[in-house]
Amino acid sequence: MNAAATPSAPAASLAALDCLEHALQAERAALLAHDVDALVSSTAAKLSALRRVESLPLAGDAPARVSALSELNRANSVLLARRRREVTWALRHLGRVDSTGVYDAGGQSGARPQVRCLGVG
Repeated sequence: MNAAATPSAPAASLAALDCLEHALQAERAALLAHDVDALVSSTAAKLSALRRVESLPLAGDAPARVSALSELNRANSVLLARRRREVTWALRHLGRVDSTGVYDAGGQSGARPQVRCLGVG
């Protein structure tokens, strides 16, 4: 294999970061558009790109870019949490589920609630 066919480590890490940024932007667009299929595919692309970034050495200004992408991921997380609350609220008001919180033995809310379907159909 010749050196021209193999991308250098900095170029490969930049390409991986570009893929991650593209996936994060696609995820944000899917969240804003309420597009579930696009959200699932962009999340899969994000995880794949993240694994690629983690496997490569970062050089130059890559750590700063990783921090910026981390902030974008956190912003997406806030949007996702908002969408989840909206769906839970809608289901509760439609009478589909009882969403009372459940706490584990240690007083933490990490326990899974027992969903009780209230409607039929």
